Amino acid sequence: MKVMKSLKLAVVALAASCITMAASAQDNTLLGAGSTFVYPLFSKIFSQYSASKVNYQSIGSGGGILQLTNKTVDFGDSDAPLNADQTAKMSAPVLHIPMASGAVVVTYNIPGLTKPLNLTGKDLADIFLGKITNWNAAEIKATNKGVNIPDQPIVVIHRSDGSGTSFIFTDYLTKANADWAKKVGKASAVNWPAGLGAKGSEGVAGLVKQTPGGITYVELAYAKQNNMPFANIQNKGGKFIEPTLDATTQASNVTIPEDSKVSITDTDNPKGYPIASFTWALIYKEQNYGGRSKARATELLKLLWFNIHGGQKFCKDLNYAPLSTSAVKVAEKILKSATYDGKPIL
Repeated sequence: MKVMKSLKLAVVALAASCITMAASAQDNTLLGAGSTFVYPLFSKIFSQYSASKVNYQSIGSGGGILQLTNKTVDFGDSDAPLNADQTAKMSAPVLHIPMASGAVVVTYNIPGLTKPLNLTGKDLADIFLGKITNWNAAEIKATNKGVNIPDQPIVVIHRSDGSGTSFIFTDYLTKANADWAKKVGKASAVNWPAGLGAKGSEGVAGLVKQTPGGITYVELAYAKQNNMPFANIQNKGGKFIEPTLDATTQASNVTIPEDSKVSITDTDNPKGYPIASFTWALIYKEQNYGGRSKARATELLKLLWFNIHGGQKFCKDLNYAPLSTSAVKVAEKILKSATYDGKPIL
């Protein structure tokens, strides 16, 4: 009996993971997929939204982009704007609607360490390049004077899947370290020069927890929820910044272009945390495709409109920075540009 029950549960789980537009066309469930970075926030917002049901699959930004490309979801979510290759694979123009901003933190497992590490961007990149290989290296000791750091080999752990979190992290490293920019660069998936790969935030966090000397990167909300230590990162002004909500807000307090595509890593703001980013909901500008009804398209636009207005009240408690007034105005304008048969939906 237990075996049969387990098999039934497995079948249900498999069915839920197979996201298809046809499966939800008969009800009012909107389908989304993508960023793990924003999942805690989306989970809260969608649980409070009563106008329609939302099934959001936290499969990474790369997965969300692929699902949108294949038209198997109503919206994707990515922590990086579409690049030229991803844009070319889309069958029509895609809108980027900012949802919130958040921080990526550097977490580690250093036995005996009792206070947060201070790390520069250059040293952090050199760790992930495999150039700094021990926690008591001279470079790390220089920014952590008086801290007893053990003679412990560093074990680099990175995402193995396409990840917006990886894009944010490598975008920052590219700005902070010329060697990283030359050898690796920024992308949702890069050729990592060192370390072990694991899938998703759960994968890298779990591997760090069981690996003395391990280091990785995860979103602030995830680290806080799992009581994981994280480093203070040096900003352009030379100050080591703790990844607080206020420091994330300071980093995101920038001028937003009309298409909303902007990088806020390595911020010039002296109080801003340097590894921060917006996350974007992605939808097709023309919503009449694949047999979609105008009613369904309207429900999608109403959901995203709620996200950038009423949904913002859930940001702070989950360690995300709410959109600024100017960012909301840009997001409103983008949503109002979405059409059905060429006519505005909102």
